[in-house]
Order: sequence, then C-alpha cells, then structure tokens
Amino acid sequence: MLKPGETAPRFELPDADMEMVSLDAFLGKHNVVLFFYPKDDSPACILEAIGFSDLDDEFRSAGAAVLGVSMDDCLSHGAFRDKHGLAVQLLSDDDGEVCARYGVLHDKELEGRRRRCVQRSTFIIGRDGRVVSAQYGVTARGHAAEVLNLVKGMA
Repeated sequence: MLKPGETAPRFELPDADMEMVSLDAFLGKHNVVLFFYPKDDSPACILEAIGFSDLDDEFRSAGAAVLGVSMDDCLSHGAFRDKHGLAVQLLSDDDGEVCARYGVLHDKELEGRRRRCVQRSTFIIGRDGRVVSAQYGVTARGHAAEVLNLVKGMA
C-alpha cells in the first residue's frame, strides 16, 4: 500500500479514445486525482464517476486533473463515458499492472471462483510526483466532494 510522501508509481495508459496518458505529462503543472474503480457501468462506479465528472470544473480550478482507472478496455470506457456524459478521463489498465503497483488489486470469490478485482481507491498526487493522500476501500457516495476538499486544502 502506498503512503503519503512516497513517489507515485509512473504509468502510461490508453484512455477511452485510445490516446496514451502518462502521469509524467501532469508533473510540475497539475496535481492529479487518480481514482481506481472496479467496473464500468456498475451502480457504485456510475455514482462515483458522475460525482467526479460533476465536480471536474472545480477540480480544474483547484489545479487538479482527475483520472479514473479500471481494468475495463478502452471500448468499454468509451461506452461508459458516452452513456453517462462523463467529463473525466477514463484509463484502461487491462492487464492490471498499474493497479498492482498502486496496491488496489485483491482476490474475491465470485460464484465459486477466485477473481482479481480492483478495490475502490483514490490517490492525490502532487505536482512533484509524490503521494499526498492514499485512500483504500472508499465509499462511492460523496467521495468526490471529500477529495475536492482535500485538493482545495493543498493550495
């Protein structure tokens, strides 16, 4: 598990439009809110993604870019974004490599089979590339507003 003060793991992942997005592109310019979520179009994930999207302008005004990550593919992300009018960029970590580096993967038993799942987690990464906040196992409802308050407190 990552802790505040540690260097955030670097990544480069495709977004819903299959454009590559890297953490390095934001460093020195913006803080980054990186939220990991289990599955496109599942009820809690819809709630969380809409919450971040509804506050996207406020995050930008506070100097932060918001990126969502799941193990869904780019096409799924595109459909999810378009169906719900999401403003935030959704990144595809289909092999789970970045999820593993951030410590958000866990095994879950579903229908008698063990599956690798993403634990809903959020990281605030400062302009210097260090973790400011690491929150594991968060609740979707109201989470985006809580994160926005933390980001605003950084200024």
